[in-house]
Amino acid sequence: MSIDAASRDRVQLRTTPAGLILLGGGARAAYQVGVLKGLAAILRDARRGLDPSIAQGHNPFQILVGTSAGAINAAALACRADNFQEAVAQLVHVWENFHAEQVYRSDLLGVVRAGARWLTLLSIGWMLRKSLRLRPRSLLDNAPLRALLTAMIDFERMARAFERGHLRALAVTASSYTSGRHVTFYQALNDYELPAKLQRVSLHARITLDHLLASSAIPFVFPAVPLPVALGGAQGVEYFGDGAMRQISPISPAIHLGAERVLVIGAGQLGNPGALQGAEARAYPSLAQIAGHALSSIFLDALATDIERLEKMNQFAAALTPAQQRALNLRPIESLVIAPSERLDGIAARYVGALPRPVRALLEVLGAHRGSGAGLASYLLFESAYTRVLIDLGYADTLARADAVLAFLTDSREPLPAHAPRVVVV
Repeated sequence: MSIDAASRDRVQLRTTPAGLILLGGGARAAYQVGVLKGLAAILRDARRGLDPSIAQGHNPFQILVGTSAGAINAAALACRADNFQEAVAQLVHVWENFHAEQVYRSDLLGVVRAGARWLTLLSIGWMLRKSLRLRPRSLLDNAPLRALLTAMIDFERMARAFERGHLRALAVTASSYTSGRHVTFYQALNDYELPAKLQRVSLHARITLDHLLASSAIPFVFPAVPLPVALGGAQGVEYFGDGAMRQISPISPAIHLGAERVLVIGAGQLGNPGALQGAEARAYPSLAQIAGHALSSIFLDALATDIERLEKMNQFAAALTPAQQRALNLRPIESLVIAPSERLDGIAARYVGALPRPVRALLEVLGAHRGSGAGLASYLLFESAYTRVLIDLGYADTLARADAVLAFLTDSREPLPAHAPRVVVV
């Protein structure tokens, strides 16, 4: 990546509202941290020699939307929206030094209390009448994650970022097990009208640790989280799980919160599922393989569909006059999509051994000891050996598209060529 001095002098951050969409995927979210690291490096290089307070402090994304682990990363960016470079550096530090014990109980006692009991009741619980009263809540106990988030997220600093204009909105999505609704909780100084349809609703709320824990509660793996909900004049408490479930349109919240440009960072390859080779491809799938496939469907399919929908709507809007666009409430949305250039489950297969022994033993019972079961492990591998590789991959993928990133984030005072892509998938 190299930017000549003349171009650097012309670089300015674009002022049209930009949204950053960070999707989920458990430990896979380390990839998006690598992308953010790349974005920060590109901006530093582009603005070198300018006022340091501008180069470091300005937040290029006024609207942040996060789902699952992406919600945690979005909140970490939001609480340091007054200094984008600092926010990214903190995220990189956390993810480069991760250990599973920071996210869930990985010791023998913790795994036995949650996962082993869950599997035992699943297999022979019907024989024991008293087992009906046990009802384990999840495969793993993610109580340690609350302590990590408490140290990581400064909600008071986030509130000041809103008040001082560094941030327009932070949106976190979660899925209600109680009502079946997909809910977007958003914090902003103003109320916004987000569409309510197909069991999708939005709530203006102050984002808390519980919202982040609920959004990142991978189904079956982590326990549901109770959240207060006030809809239709009724106030109550509903139990929520991972926001990727029933998420039909992950890009929509950013657009309805005012974004005119959106940068989407995925957590898996789009449109390139790959295939297993040899005898393993013909073997009956293990529980881990089925679970990994189900999680990939939850975390990846909605994004690919929504990107296609956005491209078609842009084509339709471009064919209309400005008056027709206003009448139909349509506007073109510029988008940049960065997704992994390699299969993350393939990478995870090389690092399953980095997991603590009790967790590894639990996954082996489910069949994750084989390469075909690495998909499930890829969501739970909160170990630095794995997360650092994903960070490096995200960083490299982003630098490989430095020109597209600069065109999205900055105004070089030179018009883009007519053939410049509006959507770039790495």
